[in-house]
Amino acid sequence: AGAVLVGALNMDEYAYGFTTENSHVGPTRNPHDPTRIAGGSSGGSGAAVAAGQVPLALGSDTNGSIRVPASLCGVLGLRPTFGRLPRTGAYPFVASLDVLGPLARSSLDLKLAYHAMQGSDAADPASLIAPAAPAQHEPGSRSLKGLRIAVLEGYFHDHAGDQAREAVSTVARALGATDHATLAGADAARAAAFLITNAEGGALHLDDLRARADDFDPLIRDRMLAGALLPAAWVNRARRIRQRFAREVADLFRRFDVLLAAATPGPATEIGAATMTINGRSVLTRPNTGLLTQPISCVGLPVCTVPVWSSRSDCRLPVGVQLITAPWREDLALQVAAALEQAGVVHAPVASL
Repeated sequence: AGAVLVGALNMDEYAYGFTTENSHVGPTRNPHDPTRIAGGSSGGSGAAVAAGQVPLALGSDTNGSIRVPASLCGVLGLRPTFGRLPRTGAYPFVASLDVLGPLARSSLDLKLAYHAMQGSDAADPASLIAPAAPAQHEPGSRSLKGLRIAVLEGYFHDHAGDQAREAVSTVARALGATDHATLAGADAARAAAFLITNAEGGALHLDDLRARADDFDPLIRDRMLAGALLPAAWVNRARRIRQRFAREVADLFRRFDVLLAAATPGPATEIGAATMTINGRSVLTRPNTGLLTQPISCVGLPVCTVPVWSSRSDCRLPVGVQLITAPWREDLALQVAAALEQAGVVHAPVASL
């Protein structure tokens, strides 16, 4: 479509991580604070856009790998519906969860990339066989008239820190959203996503794990090996849980058009930090940075993540908010993102140290 390819970007090896602390080539640093992570697995993409090196970058999202870097680096990211955009040319990770999408500093750039990437592709068995569905650029509150918007509580509130909750509240106020909703199966869906990811990723790399395990990033290798050894009964149960959660989500979208939730529990953590604190609880950083994104991608929903900057002087880094819509309604998520930009609630400045 006329894009100029600039270069390759760092990531968690095989897209299996949320921090982009790659043991082979080192960590990707957050342009807003180089002592902190950029998120992952598409951390290089988020950092390059945030630093102003490029206006647009591509990422993959299996469990949150577009949304987490967008949140921590202060840019916008679009995770499309599973099957909407072809994955041809990308190395696979988890065939039943993987999607590709853009990261940018504006909703308009996201839309331009989204339009350019659409189209079915026989080389990708998950690719949607349907006409392209461009999202019109309709900035302003008029484009949101009649939209039913709700804030996700329960799991998504309990696992969000103070700044993340504040970001969601800021977006809700700007949109006039007063409704609240819960997804009771979110915790189980996250566990199901973990198991499915573990099993499919381990099976994909099993031959290489047997032949040259020492070549793998040690942070990735052990999880891959564990996944290859998972009992089939566990994986089948995880898939049944995913189906049950998909029905719960479908029921909720009969009542609402857009759901709001934080994209990460808080702002970027320091590079090398083994743990982080969420509402007074100490948890491991690597697996839990994506705990708010995993339930959503478990059932293939589209999400536009938008950055929100706190007005508090002690919060110098952004936290992203997920604008979650029903399958195939990327247009609604992008409309809401554009309205939030026009309202001044969302912006993605080039990092300035």
